[in-house]
Amino acid sequence: MSGDTRHGVGVSPGTAVGPVVQVAPPVRPPADEPAPADAGAATDLVLEALAAVAADLDARAEGADAHAQPIIKATAMIARDKGLAKAAGKQVGSGKGPATAIAAAVDEYAAQFEALGGYFAERVTDLRDVGDRAVAHVLGVPAPGVPTLEAPSVVVAHDLAPAQTAALDRNHVAAIVTAAGGRTSHTAILAAQMGIPAVVQLHGATEIPEGTSVAVDGDAGEVTIDPDMALIEAQRERRERRAAALARVSGPGATRDGHPIALLANIGGVDDAVAAGAQDVEGVGLFRTEFLYLSASSLPSVDEQTAIYAAVLKPFGDRRVVVRTLDAGADKPLAFADLGEEENPALGRRGLRLCQAMPELIDSQLSALAMAAKETGADVRVMAPMVATAEEAAWFASRVKAAGLPKSGVMIEVPAAALRSRHVLAEVDFGSLGTNDLAQYTMAADRMEGELSDLLDPWQPAVLDVVAAACAGGAEHGKPVGVCGESAGDPLLALVLAGLGVSSLSMAPKKVSAVRLALSLHTLDECQALAEVARAARTAADAREAVRAAASEELTAIL
Repeated sequence: MSGDTRHGVGVSPGTAVGPVVQVAPPVRPPADEPAPADAGAATDLVLEALAAVAADLDARAEGADAHAQPIIKATAMIARDKGLAKAAGKQVGSGKGPATAIAAAVDEYAAQFEALGGYFAERVTDLRDVGDRAVAHVLGVPAPGVPTLEAPSVVVAHDLAPAQTAALDRNHVAAIVTAAGGRTSHTAILAAQMGIPAVVQLHGATEIPEGTSVAVDGDAGEVTIDPDMALIEAQRERRERRAAALARVSGPGATRDGHPIALLANIGGVDDAVAAGAQDVEGVGLFRTEFLYLSASSLPSVDEQTAIYAAVLKPFGDRRVVVRTLDAGADKPLAFADLGEEENPALGRRGLRLCQAMPELIDSQLSALAMAAKETGADVRVMAPMVATAEEAAWFASRVKAAGLPKSGVMIEVPAAALRSRHVLAEVDFGSLGTNDLAQYTMAADRMEGELSDLLDPWQPAVLDVVAAACAGGAEHGKPVGVCGESAGDPLLALVLAGLGVSSLSMAPKKVSAVRLALSLHTLDECQALAEVARAARTAADAREAVRAAASEELTAIL
C-alpha cells in the first residue's frame, strides 16, 4: 500500500517519481556579526556584493530561454536598485556589519513591497533572493539555489525565486514541490512552460527527508511519499495512455461537431517563436514584448524593435501573431519611463495607461510592428493591456490605424472591461481575456499570495460569470474573444471556455495537444452544457468536479 498522500495546489500538469532533493535554506548573517571598524570599507563591500549579484544574474540570463530571460534580468535590476543600496549603506552607518546590513535593508524593502500589494508584492521573493545572494557573497559562501543534480530528482523548497526556477536543468528535474507559492506566480508559469510537473502550497514539504522517493501529480496537486509499485505503475500507464491519446489528434482546434476554436501559443521572445513556430499551433495568441525593454536604459529605436519583431514573426508564416503592446509599470519598471512613485502601482499607470502618459512608447512600437509585418508578410494583430473603458479602447484603435496596422484589440483583464465589453469591443476588432489578472481583480486577491490560491482558482464561478459577460458583449458585435491566461491550458476548463463563447485559446505550447483532444471529444452543445454546470456550482471545487463528472470518460481517464 502506498505511503502518505498530501494535497497541495497543482500548477503544472504531469506526473513524475523521483528522490527528493531539498533546496537548502539561504545562509543568514551571523547573529554576532561585529560592527565594522571601517564603515566606508563595509559600505563598499555591500555595493560590490550587490553589483556581483547583478552581474551573475545577467550572465545567467544570457544562457536562458526567452521566457526565463526577462525574469532573470528583472531580478538583476533589483540588485542594481539604488534605493536598496542606499538603505543597506544606511544600515552600515548605524553600526551593522555588511551581511546584517543587507538583510536588514531587504527586510525593510520587503515590508514596503508587501504593504503596496499587487505587483510589488509579487517581487518580494525576487527581492529576498537578491538579498540572500548578496549575503552569501559577503560571507564568501556559495549562493543559494538548487544543488547540482546528478539524476532526475524532485526539487523541494519552501519557495523558489523565479531566477532559481529559470536556471533549472530540465533534464534532471523530474518535478517541483514547494511549501509556498501560488497558481499564477512566475515560478508556476515557468514550470508549465518548461513542461515540469509542479505542486505548490504543500504543507510540510520542507520536512520531507532528503532522498525520500515521492510521486508527484501536477494535475491533482498530490504528492505521495514512499509510493508503492502499484501507484508508480498506475502513473506510468496513465502517461502512456495520455501520450497515445494525444498522438491521435492534430491540426486546427475544433469541437467534435466542427466548431472551430483556434489553438495558439504564448511566447516571450525570438527563441520561443522559433520553437513554437515549428509546432502544431495555429499561431500566437500572446506575444509578450516586455523582454525588449526591461534591460534597456533608453527607448529602443524603431529599427532595433523592427529587427526583433521580424525575427519573431518569420517562423509563423501566414499564421496569426497577436502582439500585446508594452505592459510596463508596477513590477516591470522602465529606466526611461518613470512616472514617479505611486501609492499602489498595480492599480496605477501601467500598461496602456503608461503609454497614454508617454505616447512615444506606443507609437514607436506600433511603427516597428508595422514595418516588421510589411517585411515578413505576417498576419499581425495588436492588443493593448490594462484597458478599462471604451474611451481607452478607442484611443488605442486610432493609434493602431494611424500606424497602418490592420487589426486592433484589447486585453480584458479588468472587470470593468468585461462587464462593459459591448461598448469596449465596439471600438476594436477583438478581445483577449487575461484570466490571471481578471481573477485577481474580480476576487480582490493578490495573485502572489499563496494562501489565497483558492480565491484565485480560475474555476471560481464568479470569474466564469465575468468571462461570460465579456463573451456576450463580443457576440453583440460579432467580435471574437479569446483567452490567453493560464486557464486556457486546462483541458477541462477549455471546454467551459468554449461553451461560454471563447473563440481561441492561447497557452504554453506543451499544453496544446491535451486541449485539442478535449475539444475533439465534445460537441459545442456539450461544451455549452458544461459551462452552465460550472457557472451553477457553489464553489470552484464543485465547478471542477461537476465538469469532470460530466465530461468524456476518454478525456478524464488521462487527466
